[in-house]
Amino acid sequence: MLDIKLIRRNPELIKEGLKKRNFDIGLVDKVLELDERRRHVLKELENERAEINKKSKGMPSPAEIENLKKVKEKIKILENELGLIEKDFNAAMYYLPNLPLPDVPVGKNEKDNKVLYEVGKKPKFNFEPKKHYEIGESLDIIDTQRAAKVSGSRFGYLKGQAALLEFALINFALKKLVKKGFIPIIPPVLIKEEMMKGMGYIDTEVDREERYFFEKDKQYLVGTSEQTVGPMHSGEIFEKKDLPLRYISFSSCFRREAGSYGKDVRGVMRVHQFNKLEMFSYSKPEDSVSEHKLFLAIEEELMKELALPYRVIHLSTGDLARPSASTFDIETWLPGLGEYKETHSVSNTTDFQSRRLNIRMRSKNGELEFVHMLNGTVFSERPILAILENYQQKDGSIKIPKALKKYM
Repeated sequence: MLDIKLIRRNPELIKEGLKKRNFDIGLVDKVLELDERRRHVLKELENERAEINKKSKGMPSPAEIENLKKVKEKIKILENELGLIEKDFNAAMYYLPNLPLPDVPVGKNEKDNKVLYEVGKKPKFNFEPKKHYEIGESLDIIDTQRAAKVSGSRFGYLKGQAALLEFALINFALKKLVKKGFIPIIPPVLIKEEMMKGMGYIDTEVDREERYFFEKDKQYLVGTSEQTVGPMHSGEIFEKKDLPLRYISFSSCFRREAGSYGKDVRGVMRVHQFNKLEMFSYSKPEDSVSEHKLFLAIEEELMKELALPYRVIHLSTGDLARPSASTFDIETWLPGLGEYKETHSVSNTTDFQSRRLNIRMRSKNGELEFVHMLNGTVFSERPILAILENYQQKDGSIKIPKALKKYM
């Protein structure tokens, strides 16, 4: 959620940021109009309540009693009016996305994302490299046919060495990040509706279509573990000296992939259920940009140790998720497919989520301000597919990256 004080003070700045995101700036004027009405009615309501308190003292005369009844009726009308205005105001405020940071490339969609640099050498083969799903089938370590029989399309079984490879990646990354001071955590995969709203992932119909929702329980399945890690400290106040607070979380994740019809239908590149290690940080506002770069550097450190070729992408304003102010992706080269595929994402959501969840810090002079929140992929199951394709051998076997041998 954006700061209403900033919207009042500098609406043109807000409009400029929303224009970059290809968002309807007319909503800013609507927010300001509703805010003005809300403040006017609230002031009138406070005056009438003060009048009630003043006239209720002592023994009011019959005429004063009659007047009090009229004031109470007016208060009831004003309360109803205020409730309706606040409902519209809150809906408009929740619909506004986060503002992009100044260095985010301006664009309409993913085609305008900026490639920052490439790292590593693409492998050369003296044979035709296979695609990961072909390797998975030939070695009987990825089974989508039986998963489809049991669960439907876009599911898969990781079996044997593929399952062991996932655990190796998890242990490899956990050891690294725990040494760096991250707190390991296994969070719930079900989240209350109001907490998911606080994280900013169900603000639009498009957002909600991507989520699995249990109507009876008013709970969502998480699409990424940061969705239940972020609200963990909702309503709390940190001391400035205790930040940053960093977690490394592991969970299963669930996505409908509603907008991906026809994309990556073979194998387990884009599935409804997968496991993921995720970094999360509560940061001082002045440090969140450097924290963002740190998260990216950690992702790159792990990828370099695996010796997987990749490139770093800065997402354009038109491709940012609604809560994000800036996002970097790592796309890993898959020689079988002959293209780069996203394997990591790291985002700075600034105070967009903390404002909704009321997560603040106390500075040395005692003032309170909202913390900044960041999240970043460590490993999902996609790097497994990258290892299969990049480390495949002519005889159909797969070499294990040197960094993983002690874990597998």
